[in-house]
Amino acid sequence: MAQVTLKGNPVPLEGNLPQPGDKAPDFRVAKQDLGDLTLKDLAGKVKILVAVPSLDTAVCALETKKFNERAAKEDGITTLIISGDLPFAMKRFCSTEGIDSKNLITGSQFKDFSFSKNYGTHIAGGPLAGLSARAVFVVDKDDIIRYTELVPEIGSEPNYDTVLAEAKKLV
Repeated sequence: MAQVTLKGNPVPLEGNLPQPGDKAPDFRVAKQDLGDLTLKDLAGKVKILVAVPSLDTAVCALETKKFNERAAKEDGITTLIISGDLPFAMKRFCSTEGIDSKNLITGSQFKDFSFSKNYGTHIAGGPLAGLSARAVFVVDKDDIIRYTELVPEIGSEPNYDTVLAEAKKLV
């Protein structure tokens, strides 16, 4: 079980963070239309799985916009933003921010925590309990994890350049 911080205060996480070389665990999230999306639905694609607590925070919103600007424009890469937000809020966010859902998909874990629990990012205590810590996973076409980044401070952004470079290697 890993641990991150929120404004310097320790935040315990539940589960084990998969490492490069591991088979990507399956998960289920709700799409904007309330339908389910699983890892199997993204089979055969290079995937950037981005876990954020909520799009209704400045850093999560900025991170989603940056992945939309940079990763979602790359041919052959599908980016999935996973948060605790309701699908309606995610849809409104994407509409307001001009995010096209062609290569950037949002998924809500409001009814199923399998992503954060299977990927070791589930916040087990503190003010954000039940949400996901900030993390990024690059998964190849065969669903093998090739890059993992658990951001140590929830209020910080991931390393976009490294994430993108790792994903581009797989296309």
